[in-house]
Amino acid sequence: MKKAIFPGTFDPFTIGHFSVVKRALTFMDEIIIGIGVNDSKRTWFPTERRVEMIRALYADEPRISVEAYSGLTVDFARERGAGFIIRGIRTVHDFEYEETIADINRKLAGVETILLFTEPELTSISSTIVRELLQYGKDVSAFLPEGMKI
Repeated sequence: MKKAIFPGTFDPFTIGHFSVVKRALTFMDEIIIGIGVNDSKRTWFPTERRVEMIRALYADEPRISVEAYSGLTVDFARERGAGFIIRGIRTVHDFEYEETIADINRKLAGVETILLFTEPELTSISSTIVRELLQYGKDVSAFLPEGMKI
């Protein structure tokens, strides 16, 4: 059974994240969406709310679970018996960063990272941009998965 962690802050979970999960389900048996808790990061939505929103989105998909975690992602993956970490890549900068982390995770725990390139029409969408739009009271529904309630 192929199990993966898809880690992130997901503040909020965008259509880009949704696309990565949808594509990863074509070759993974189970995906745990891991919401990393980082007290040094200021978030728009509390952790519990992000877990709730993403769980509701995938309520009818038994191969997806959603959990919050703290600490190293590679430790979370090992604790959950996941042999893979899924990451989405939007830019060359993302690739360089993720390559370094993937090398360390493989050396530390033998956990492989699978990088999925963002679909071209979604490369401009980021949680940071969506949070900024929310801050100014803009409608962000076009950037969120259909049915996601914020």
